[in-house]
Amino acid sequence: MSLASWFRWNEPPNRISQRTPTEMVVETLMMELSWQTKQAEKQQRERENEYRKIKTGVDYGWLVSYPKQSYDISPGERLQLEDMCTKIHPSYCGPVILRFRQLIAEYEPEVQEVSRLFRSVLQEAAEKIKEEEEAKKLARQWNTKNKTSLSLTTFKSRSRISPFISDIKTISEDVERGTQPTRRVWSMPEFRNAK
Repeated sequence: MSLASWFRWNEPPNRISQRTPTEMVVETLMMELSWQTKQAEKQQRERENEYRKIKTGVDYGWLVSYPKQSYDISPGERLQLEDMCTKIHPSYCGPVILRFRQLIAEYEPEVQEVSRLFRSVLQEAAEKIKEEEEAKKLARQWNTKNKTSLSLTTFKSRSRISPFISDIKTISEDVERGTQPTRRVWSMPEFRNAK
């Protein structure tokens, strides 16, 4: 029995399961939500401690032990948010996080309001993605219509040009036929008096 069979050196290394871009987006956005929830909870505790200090005049904060995370999103709401995250294109992941952080900094929400803010940012991004897809679709339709119409117009213009057939009478044609040309100049239009 060799040591190689014990350590399995001859086998190819197992690859880490690769996740799809959608899974990465969902995971990243949900991690951002949980982190912002923790931060909002921490800020809420600090506000409550400041309020107690002002109210009582005594700081008992060193006596209080806080649970690691007391607020959690309900499973149903979490599933809805994850489903909304799947609709976000990977290129929008960064802008969604930035917008979410802007709203958090601007409103300083309570812990319960963080998931609602997150939902509004996801809806806003999904609407923007939908608008851009519709614009691209219209642009594609417009481009195909233009290509078709241009090819038809060039075809029509080619069919009208015929250099060898002419309905315009010239002086040289009359001379070639041996007939007398009329008195008028051919480049000028003929005006007749109406009687």
